[in-house]
Amino acid sequence: MTIAKFLAKQLIDVIQWNESVDGILAYRYPMQDMEIQNGGQLTVRESQMAAFVNEGKIADSFGPGLYTLTTRNLPVLTDLMNWDKGFESPFKSDVYFFSSRLQIDQKWGTATPITFRDKEFGAVRIRCYGIYSYRIVDPRVFFTQISGTRDSYFVGDLEGQLRDTIVARMTEIFASSDLSFLDMTANQSALADKLVQLMNPAFTALGLALNQFVVENISLPDELQKLLDQRIGMNMVGDMGRYTQFQVAQSMPIAAANEGGGAASAGVGLGAGMAMAQQMMAAARPPAAVPAVPADAAPAAPAAGGATKFCISCGKPIPRAAHFCSECGGAQQ
Repeated sequence: MTIAKFLAKQLIDVIQWNESVDGILAYRYPMQDMEIQNGGQLTVRESQMAAFVNEGKIADSFGPGLYTLTTRNLPVLTDLMNWDKGFESPFKSDVYFFSSRLQIDQKWGTATPITFRDKEFGAVRIRCYGIYSYRIVDPRVFFTQISGTRDSYFVGDLEGQLRDTIVARMTEIFASSDLSFLDMTANQSALADKLVQLMNPAFTALGLALNQFVVENISLPDELQKLLDQRIGMNMVGDMGRYTQFQVAQSMPIAAANEGGGAASAGVGLGAGMAMAQQMMAAARPPAAVPAVPADAAPAAPAAGGATKFCISCGKPIPRAAHFCSECGGAQQ
């Protein structure tokens, strides 16, 4: 190579990267036909890591700092290139930057409900969603397993893989858990901690670290949620008989004010209301004391002519002259 051609070559003396947009995980520094000058400067900022790649293999990686590119700083690279001139000539190598800052507000959720066997409700289907955050901690593993030689690699390119991994681990927890659905909703933070323990190995295998994981909501599909609401309502009501009496009593003023039902419907509603009112009054009335009858007392003689009347409490026929009902003991007027 002539001196003129050597001087005409483009030499890189400063290598640095400023993230132009959010969401970039890996970026290849544009080299084209340019060569890196001996003694050039590599700037790696606090939220970054860098790696030199020779023939598809990572030679050296760098954390945050300012580096002068010499054989002292690139021993592995110089060994790979077999330079015998003490690294005095310009060299070519691919340089990749990796964003090590926290990728926050990453959303996850179940695309379809997860079915599992609940100890209280039987087989149920649930939905879950939340957020998580992660960062790159091992650029060598991330390069070989994920980003490769692409010019740039974004958060969105990895989103589907991580989300499916989370849902798969959550399904494993639900399948082996002895907690009921209601217990899970009451212990969402504990569930998140258990999920982190299961997912850490999967993230580490990609060169990532899972920093935060939050379960925001666990819910049933709409049709199952309605059934659960009905069951909760029934448990809150308690005595269904007394609740029915209360409901009828509440509906009596509405039925009386309804003029569109005609005389027949009004009569039916009034009759039902009166019958229910009588039942409520009978239930609320304390039982009357039954007078003591001497053991040697003779039974009362029937009224003359067999005249009878009906007990005002229970409706049973009793002698007209009786002051107490022989069936329920209620006092007669």
